[in-house]
Amino acid sequence: MLPPEILAKIQKFHFKTRHMANEIFAGRYESAFKGQGIEFAEVREYQVGDDVRAIDWNVSARLGHPFVKVFHEERELTLMLLLDLSRSLSFGTRSRFKRELLAEVAGMLAFLAIRTNDRVGAVLFSSTVEKFLPPRKGSNHVWRMIKEIFTFEPANPATDIDAALDFLNRTVKRHAVVFLISDCMDEGFEKSIRLTAKKHDLTVIRITDPAEERLPDVGFITLQDPESGEVATVDTGNTRIRKQFEEYRQRRREQVNRTLAGIGVDLVDIETSGPVVEPLLRLFDRRRKRLNA
Repeated sequence: MLPPEILAKIQKFHFKTRHMANEIFAGRYESAFKGQGIEFAEVREYQVGDDVRAIDWNVSARLGHPFVKVFHEERELTLMLLLDLSRSLSFGTRSRFKRELLAEVAGMLAFLAIRTNDRVGAVLFSSTVEKFLPPRKGSNHVWRMIKEIFTFEPANPATDIDAALDFLNRTVKRHAVVFLISDCMDEGFEKSIRLTAKKHDLTVIRITDPAEERLPDVGFITLQDPESGEVATVDTGNTRIRKQFEEYRQRRREQVNRTLAGIGVDLVDIETSGPVVEPLLRLFDRRRKRLNA
């Protein structure tokens, strides 16, 4: 049984994400992610302007006048959310923790999926796959998923994106729309992300906090790595140390950027101090323009 304050927080969050999915993103998701083919719907009489290539010659010959085959887009998709619940996501210096921001983004995407009758599943991971929620339809399934994101405590503090991608590729056999939501504080996943991008429609959403990009000039401070547990005392008043830290973080960001750009994977950056809606709207609009082109 969940504590009343946690349940109230989840219910409020549930209502907020469902509202945004229905009101703000209405139609954007559906136009940005198309079905994977067409399926036969019916045969009807030929009308002026119909493509002659669609004529069903067998039916036309049998009935004595032309009939055409009608096809509909095979709309139903599978949406898979790869959710990084490692210890570094429990960090936040602004209005919310990174994990809360991850939950908000995941909740909105899940509601968008069930709104268009798509199936949605999730892989919760740290340094290993901690929990797998198979793709299903319906708001009850999304409600369970949101509760898991808020309450699940991973057994391992570290991050292994490669393990999560490998699990996805082995488990989800059919083509899926995949969102990897993580702070991307990991290395060595370039090969697996290339394989995932070939098999699935992959987008990476990188969750960040401004304090992770640069050190404040506040003198000596003690820092602890949330995943390894290592502790170090740093003189943030040292200009050289602050510069080295910023350059390292910038190199890591640019490495991820280059890898994703090189394989044509969309990257969306969302900060704990910034808006959530606008970056996702830009993603959907960008994808829709590409599809229309």
